[in-house]
Amino acid sequence: MALIEELEEQGNVLFKFRSYIPIFFLASGLGVYAYKIYDMSYPDLGFNYWLVCLAVGLLGLLVRIYAVGHTPANTSGRNTAEGQVAAELNQTGIYSLVRHPLYLGNFLMWLGVAMLTADLWYLVAFTFTYWVYYERIMFAEEAFLRRKFGEPYLKWASDKPAFIPKLKSPTTPKYPFSIKKILKKEKNGVAAMFGLFYIFEVVGEYIKWGEYTFKPTFWFWGFAVSTILYLILKVIKRSTNILEEEGR
Repeated sequence: MALIEELEEQGNVLFKFRSYIPIFFLASGLGVYAYKIYDMSYPDLGFNYWLVCLAVGLLGLLVRIYAVGHTPANTSGRNTAEGQVAAELNQTGIYSLVRHPLYLGNFLMWLGVAMLTADLWYLVAFTFTYWVYYERIMFAEEAFLRRKFGEPYLKWASDKPAFIPKLKSPTTPKYPFSIKKILKKEKNGVAAMFGLFYIFEVVGEYIKWGEYTFKPTFWFWGFAVSTILYLILKVIKRSTNILEEEGR
């Protein structure tokens, strides 16, 4: 098998299982963080550093929200079982700046969590692993889009970076922003972010003191409130059609 077909095949396999890669990032990052706490080598960066980490993660979520909120139905997003899906080619809005904004958003979200380790070499390893994994997925996606859309895709992609956006204003999105689509598709982002930060806090406190005494910290309340909102939206999605929007 030629390398080009091998990379595409690997990308298609990884695409279907890409929802599980966060488990690896969480386990490895939490392991590094726990070891540094145990070894007493974790720097005293304070609460403000954690807020910076949160800001990086939420920036990634905002990138995803902007991208998803302006896209039509049946374009690649969270789908996994169907494989590659693209009813039309997204070219406007953030897609006028970068070819893979969703993976850029994912990277920033996980970078925020990875930064909690306060370990430069782990951040380097995380970035390298993310790139190797998602490079193959992006390769497979682009091969699919090239076959499906042909010349229009090549023309659009010719001056759009794959991952690092152009520093210019995006074009006006073809579709208006859909808050319903965001509440339906991206409802778990904030809860997941606060949940991960709270897990790091609990693990760190337990290792440092040999026990964990519950305290209603900022990270606990962020996780609790965002989880309640997530569950409410999940019930609304399952029991009503309020969040349904034709073509989105």
